[in-house]
Parts: sequence; structure tokens; C-alpha cells
Amino acid sequence: MKIGKWAGIMAGVVGLTISIHAQTQTYNAPEQAQTAPPPGNHWEQYGHLYHADELSVDLFGVSTLHSTYFNNGAAARRNLQFGGGAGVNYFLTRHLGIGGDFFAVNWHRSFVDTTTGNLIFRFPLGCGLAPYIFGGAGYQFEGVDQIVGGGGAGLELRLMPHFSIFVDARYLAAVKTRDYGVGRAGVRLSF
Repeated sequence: MKIGKWAGIMAGVVGLTISIHAQTQTYNAPEQAQTAPPPGNHWEQYGHLYHADELSVDLFGVSTLHSTYFNNGAAARRNLQFGGGAGVNYFLTRHLGIGGDFFAVNWHRSFVDTTTGNLIFRFPLGCGLAPYIFGGAGYQFEGVDQIVGGGGAGLELRLMPHFSIFVDARYLAAVKTRDYGVGRAGVRLSF
């Protein structure tokens, strides 16, 4: 039931993203294209920081809230755990991207606790800021093998053309256990 709910939400997000992308393409049609932004427009100074055909690598610290694992056959809850992870993202357009990541909070037991793939929609603003929302699904390997899915929101601050810091939070619905939250904070290297 939970996966069906998240599949419906993801279908809505994909539909909205396609609709916004189509409107953006219509606005940027050749007969309406401008050669330079108008004076005083913040895109003149910061517009180049986020672009289409952009590949990025994430390195981050992670914390999980209320995750479930099995201890000697009995289910137990972890209130707050810390670890780390990495990910890769590719933006097809300036706003629409896909990404994958993995993280671990139990390095002594496994290298990868959970891995996810996401559809990402970002909103570049002036001063290098880009809020974003994302959603997708993945698999949890540590403690309980299960499918997870969900979404979240975050904020990226591009300090230089190829270097950003970011923070985000997501809600993961789990198939076999209770749902849990994940927070990430780290650096993003863009190419």
C-alpha cells in the first residue's frame, strides 16, 4: 500500500516536471530568445552557475531518524544514527535531473546500508542558491532487506562554478518496517 501511494505521488511529480519543462521550452523558442539578459537581471551574474548537461558528485554526512534493524532476531529501533555516503547526479536541463546515492551508518557491518535513485527538480535563484525537491525509490540492505521509497527537499549553495555545499532531508517509506527519515549535508562537485 505504501509503495502504491508513493508511486502515485512520483507520477504526479513527473507530470508536473514535464509540464513545467514544456512551458520553459516554449518560452525559450528561437523567435522569443534574447541574446543577453536585461540589465540588472540577477541571471546576468549568477545564471551560469547552474546549467543543463551538468554532472555532479556528492560527498556527504548522513543521519537517520527512527530506522529499524534486527538484533538477534528481534526488531529494534535506532533513534538517531550518523554515517556517510556518496552520490552522482546528472541534470538533463537546468531544472530537471536524475541522481543516485548510497549511504551507511554501520560501517563496521556493511559498506552500503541503503541506496536510492531519484528524480530531482531544482529552482536556481540569484546569489548561487538553488532549492530542490526530489523523490524516488531504492533498497535497504542493512538490518532488514527491503524496498524503500519517498522524497524530500533541500538547498544547494554554489560557492564557485564547480563547488557547492548542500543540505537536504527525506522521508523514506519502508515495505517491511516503519518509515524513517534521512538527513544529508555535504559538498557537491560539478562538471
